[in-house]
Amino acid sequence: MTEPGSVTAAGGGAGAAPVGVAIVGCGTISEEYMGTLTGAPSDVRVVFCADLDVTRAAALAAAHDVPGHGTVAEALANPDVDLVINLTIPAAHAEVCTLAIDAGKHVWSEKPLALEPGAGAALVARAAEAGLRLGCAPDTVLGPGLRNVYALTDAGTIGEPLSALALMQGPGPDLWHPAPEFLFGAGAGPLFDMGPYYLTALSLLFGPVASVAAVGRRARLTRVIRSGPRAGTSFPVDVPTYMSALLTYAGGATATIVLSFDSPARHEPRLEVAGSEATMALPDPNRFDGDARIKRTGEPDWTVIPPDPDGEAGRGIGALDMVRSMRAGVPHRCSGELALHVVDTMTAIARSAESGSFEEVRTSFPSYA
Repeated sequence: MTEPGSVTAAGGGAGAAPVGVAIVGCGTISEEYMGTLTGAPSDVRVVFCADLDVTRAAALAAAHDVPGHGTVAEALANPDVDLVINLTIPAAHAEVCTLAIDAGKHVWSEKPLALEPGAGAALVARAAEAGLRLGCAPDTVLGPGLRNVYALTDAGTIGEPLSALALMQGPGPDLWHPAPEFLFGAGAGPLFDMGPYYLTALSLLFGPVASVAAVGRRARLTRVIRSGPRAGTSFPVDVPTYMSALLTYAGGATATIVLSFDSPARHEPRLEVAGSEATMALPDPNRFDGDARIKRTGEPDWTVIPPDPDGEAGRGIGALDMVRSMRAGVPHRCSGELALHVVDTMTAIARSAESGSFEEVRTSFPSYA
């Protein structure tokens, strides 16, 4: 088990100039990143916003007093940009990351790192050869909620972690997202969109996955946008919208995970780990905060253990951790290797759902214990 640690632990380096950042992909999530990055001026300075839609890039830049905006090519050619934060759609992640690395930029990417392990492995190798940092969401594992969980586990609070149960079930993002088509296309669906939160959290508890078995389905071939200016527009569904998987970890632990966009009833996300001495209910792995709850055999109630109320949170803290770790000369926690392992796990789940057989997961990732 590896405890991700605090994003402030490495420090920024006395007198170090802020790292110049370009945001590539100025969609919905970019506003969340902006809130985090502009709140850390001693670490980073956002100097450029880029998007295929340059008017959207201009709007984001104007809203946050960013000096430059334009195309992706202009962002990569900008000498003030040291780090590219890749917030494009999943199908473009590997291409944009490759372009940024080839331009000599460090890269932080939204999840997933790539659509298949080969492309992800090529990115990890390319960054290493160039001496550049490659990091990937989710960085919720660095938030106070999950850091609390890892510290409790390291302290032996639940004994040996043995198994886990994960559940994410609801009607799907077409209900609320104004442009949800990409969430039902390649590199998304509940497995690739929401799976990284649960699989990353569990890998940091149990270590690498060894094999998986899964079933999946696509409830409807088309969906309808339910909110925003395009409400009523139909679009195709290209990927399974329900996935259930059994995971076996190299260390012997097991996990069951259900991810669904097919349930009319929305359930609270659930992630629960059973240990040899107690069961722990984890906070929502798609959030940065939340209590840990412990239940021991024979005890009538759960014991609630809140996280550090002053812990750093928000989309983008993984990029800040990468910058601070780079300056300190230590590994960053949300590494390319960890993200590659999650991609490998998800593609093995998808293969198993098609083949009806157990599938091996061949990648691993370094421990930072």
